[in-house]
Amino acid sequence: MKTFSQKPADVSRRWLVIDASQANLGRLSTEIAKYLIGKYKPTYTPHVDGGDYVIVVNAEKVPVTGNKDLKKIYYRHSGFPGGIKDARLEEVREKAPERIIEAAVKGMLPKNKLASERMKRLKIYAGPEHEHAAQKPEKVEIK
Repeated sequence: MKTFSQKPADVSRRWLVIDASQANLGRLSTEIAKYLIGKYKPTYTPHVDGGDYVIVVNAEKVPVTGNKDLKKIYYRHSGFPGGIKDARLEEVREKAPERIIEAAVKGMLPKNKLASERMKRLKIYAGPEHEHAAQKPEKVEIK
């Protein structure tokens, strides 16, 4: 019996909708990463990007445990000397709530050449509405 190896031409992608208000940030991010990588599929092959498109709605309502609203800090750098900036989670939630989920999922993806393409398939929306109704996405429940 030969080992199955998926080819890029054999990849079939689904569109999935996940409500961010259902689960904590960490549990939500691991589930999103699992769908982006395609690791739940029986045809999973590590060197082929066989994951799905993931739409995340209600990003502004994602719950976090403990005192993370005040203590979790997000850093970014302009690239110039002294150009580091920081923001607490509550500030990021007001300004750009999509960044919270984006940063968490990016940290959970493998650091390889496929990561940028996987992140492109992640669509995050602050509110309950999204613009991908034409793709007929399936709703996924996070436990």
